[in-house]
Amino acid sequence: MSSEHMQIGEVAARTELSLRTIRHYEETGLVIPSARSQGGFRLYTEADVARLMVIRRMKPLGFTLDEMRDLLDATDRLDSGEELAAEDREALLERVRRYEQGATEQVEKLRTQLARAEEFAATLREHLTRMPAG
Repeated sequence: MSSEHMQIGEVAARTELSLRTIRHYEETGLVIPSARSQGGFRLYTEADVARLMVIRRMKPLGFTLDEMRDLLDATDRLDSGEELAAEDREALLERVRRYEQGATEQVEKLRTQLARAEEFAATLREHLTRMPAG
């Protein structure tokens, strides 16, 4: 095994994803191991880890597997170095922009939820400080 390849356990530790989750993403075609060892073990590269991190970041924002696949397809094509017609490149960039906008909207919703949760926790703390110790 070359030094640029990692087994699934190391990838799981680096991405904080479970082995099961990584295998699920493989089954759904989101991340395919770059190679297999002679013993049949999945081998991953830094690019595979980066791809998993994109997926990991999209998941809590509510993106579906199909949306993840669509975004990864667009970024793969943009990053491939292949010559793209201007209209194809712009269409791909527009897809990425839509995902960036969706992510930004979800982040704002999460900030609102977090603020409400913090207010609730503060209310409970305040209530507890007013209660006599018992």
